[in-house]
Amino acid sequence: MKTIDIRTVNVVQYIKPLREGGSLPAIVKADDGFLYVLKFRGAGQGKKPLVSELIGGELARALGLKIPELVFMNLDDSFSKTEPDEEIQDLLKFSVGLNLGLHFLSSAITFDPLVTTVDAKTASKVVLLDSLISNIDRTVKNTNLLTWNTELWIIDNGASFYFHHNWATWENHLTRTFPLIKDHVLLAQATELKEVAKDFLEILTKEKIAEIIQAIPEDWLEHESDDLSPDEMRTAYITYLEAKLAMIDSLVKEAEHAR
Repeated sequence: MKTIDIRTVNVVQYIKPLREGGSLPAIVKADDGFLYVLKFRGAGQGKKPLVSELIGGELARALGLKIPELVFMNLDDSFSKTEPDEEIQDLLKFSVGLNLGLHFLSSAITFDPLVTTVDAKTASKVVLLDSLISNIDRTVKNTNLLTWNTELWIIDNGASFYFHHNWATWENHLTRTFPLIKDHVLLAQATELKEVAKDFLEILTKEKIAEIIQAIPEDWLEHESDDLSPDEMRTAYITYLEAKLAMIDSLVKEAEHAR
């Protein structure tokens, strides 16, 4: 089956941790010469935030939103052996294997809604996407948005798809809307929700969704405590997204009411 094309690189240098992130991501250098923000599979919530990052990020890209290139990053066991900080040492040790990286946007600044105005169409796309993927972490307190070259860039979709933290009840989420959209940092500027909903239905076809889901590495979907097999999880993600797209009018009404 066709998948989206995501490059794989190797980490060659650990540069510094980003301590403002709860999962302690880091700036690293890869063997292609570029810098990346590395999200670790060994962080607190394990590999599931990486899955959310990948799906949410590539859905955003398909919709024409700005998001740094996502790459798979191989991390070997040599870094943990030379790291003096015990917390980081453990993180590196538990993250040997395939991780996720976002291209580092040098000189980008955190989006400040009091300083920067976002156009209505872009704001509406971000709001509706976050409603679609149940992203609980794009608020005034933590925007997870950057301004780079005067453009809005999306980062950090790891808090999305929270149903996958309990596979036993995932189907209960298929008919739910997303009331937490009321806290979205761009909600006030999202005045074209109905218009962008039409774009979502045109762009996010079954084929496009399947391409993105198929790109998830197999071992990111394997955990002894999970009830479903990797193939069943893939089917669940696809089913979830298709269910949300089928009720997109309800998501739009909910967001408009909140605004």
